[in-house]
Amino acid sequence: MTIRLPDANGRFRTYEPRTEPLALATGAPFTSRTVFSAAHVVADPYADVSPDSPAAVDWDATLAFRRHLWSHGLGVAEAMDTAQRGMGLDWAGAAELIRRSAAEARAVGGRIACGVGTDQLVGPASLAQVRAAYEEQLALVEESGAQAILMASRALTAAASGPEDYLDVYGHLLRQAADPVILHWLGPMFDPALEGYWGSSDLDAATDVFLRVIAAHPDKVDGIKVSLLDAQREIDLRRRLPQGVRCYTGDDFHYPELIAGDEKGFSHALLGIFDPLGPLAARAVRVLDTGDTKGFRELLDPTVELSRHLFQAPTRFYKTGVVFLAWLAGHQDHFTMVGGLQSARSLPHFARAYELADGLGLFRDPESAEARMKTLLALYGVTS
Repeated sequence: MTIRLPDANGRFRTYEPRTEPLALATGAPFTSRTVFSAAHVVADPYADVSPDSPAAVDWDATLAFRRHLWSHGLGVAEAMDTAQRGMGLDWAGAAELIRRSAAEARAVGGRIACGVGTDQLVGPASLAQVRAAYEEQLALVEESGAQAILMASRALTAAASGPEDYLDVYGHLLRQAADPVILHWLGPMFDPALEGYWGSSDLDAATDVFLRVIAAHPDKVDGIKVSLLDAQREIDLRRRLPQGVRCYTGDDFHYPELIAGDEKGFSHALLGIFDPLGPLAARAVRVLDTGDTKGFRELLDPTVELSRHLFQAPTRFYKTGVVFLAWLAGHQDHFTMVGGLQSARSLPHFARAYELADGLGLFRDPESAEARMKTLLALYGVTS
């Protein structure tokens, strides 16, 4: 069987899908690295909503996908940007997602950390309102029993007049936190509204402020998630962290080398690309657990081309490719997203994502994935 796939120039090529998936077994948590997958949400395809409506979520399918990730030993990073926070999922929907996922994690013994932000704010806000919004979300996450991830805030970016405002807000929150949190530095390639975070567009100056926040409260910081797509900057930053503070890579372009590490250390992981790569990533980390860095890289390096494709500019629309692959892989019965975000990528983009994912053996039923890809092609007017 073959399939005709369009390229970026409007030409078609013939692709022969693989017939057998990789055999990827479930397993226990890892021993050498702490690994989270940021997880997507599954929309309710039958809800009568518009792109401006509150998100309509298929809770059964959404929670089933989290059980899938936990079954492979991965932690779940919940209500992050992969779950379309600020791009279709509002705070009310995120709060419900946190409650339900945290309860599910308790039921199955899965590890979970949840995003804490300020997205309940509408319009310009004062620093006091930003602090209060963060406090509200932090309280809900802690009450749910999940670990907190302090996410970068659009409202704080707009309200802050300089580095001291970041130091004040984050210091206030860390003093209040019941348990150590993960700090999240999300670069403007993921969200343009976060340009100048930590009080400066100069990344060296911003890094110094970030490290001042951590140094003032090292006992309240479990780790940092860095999503700047700059491997050397992450390496330099993790070497400056206080003893006991982890670096969780959020670099979807360079994750194999950053997780593998060097003679001076390594990164743990909190990655959106581990949503579609979950079982394969889990296998690779288990190989790394044995001390086999070469085997780890041999498994994970070939996945980078797919990740770079999904996260190509405009990077914030990577969620569309993630959900597309979840549909092809059979984790959901439709390709619909909250906010109508399924329209954010082109048919050639989808075609290449399918080809790369199939080549990696990510689809547990390659025949079904091929049939679904042909359905999408037909919807766009492509005939066999």
